[in-house]
Amino acid sequence: MLVITPHISLRDDEVSLNPIRSQGAGGQNVNKVSSAIHLRFDIRASSLPGEIKQRLLGKADSRITGDGVVVIKAQTQRTQEKNRAEALARLTELIQSVSKKPKRRIATKPSRGSKEKRLEYKKTLGVTKRLRSSVKDE
Repeated sequence: MLVITPHISLRDDEVSLNPIRSQGAGGQNVNKVSSAIHLRFDIRASSLPGEIKQRLLGKADSRITGDGVVVIKAQTQRTQEKNRAEALARLTELIQSVSKKPKRRIATKPSRGSKEKRLEYKKTLGVTKRLRSSVKDE
């Protein structure tokens, strides 16, 4: 059981963890040991609440595919156990980022003073631009 928040948790069968070989240089051991972890989590088929599913699917994140599957590859650690823990921590962090309901923005009007300041600034810029222009003979 993977606990995301006190109210949200995932069953172990919802998260697929596959060991793979790490990329890059690593000496003789890199070609023999599958220490990297490839995590896959299907958002639509999960037991997450519908509201959180929608926020996750709407999130612009490169780890979420068009089919609604989260794909995380962890390969920074030397052992499979540490990479597994890192991948699960990244998944937990991703779900926690959408678990809080975003605040609604309250539209406000600019104050009268700020409007006057803006118009005054525009006038001074216009004068400066006018002075930069070439002098025309009459």
